[in-house]
Amino acid sequence: MSISVTDVEYVARLARLELGADEKEVFAGQMNAILGYVEKLKGLDTDGVIPTSHAVPMENAFREDLVRAPIGVDKALGNAPQRSGSFFNVPQVIE
Repeated sequence: MSISVTDVEYVARLARLELGADEKEVFAGQMNAILGYVEKLKGLDTDGVIPTSHAVPMENAFREDLVRAPIGVDKALGNAPQRSGSFFNVPQVIE
């Protein structure tokens, strides 16, 4: 499979990107290189390889879920640029 400039234009239109003619050529070449690499990967013998979600062994990195005392409003809002009572004060974004 080969990616043409027309294919790049189609994908750019879907992504609402404006590309110059030189960019279309560059991206077509890069996409073709990616597809060539995928074709190489298809040729690998993966029989007997167990599917994994990580390339290296991982252990649970999460701490134990313990009930602790809350940090309090003053500490939670200590670095807030603005506060209103016990709440963060933020600029209005919806009119």
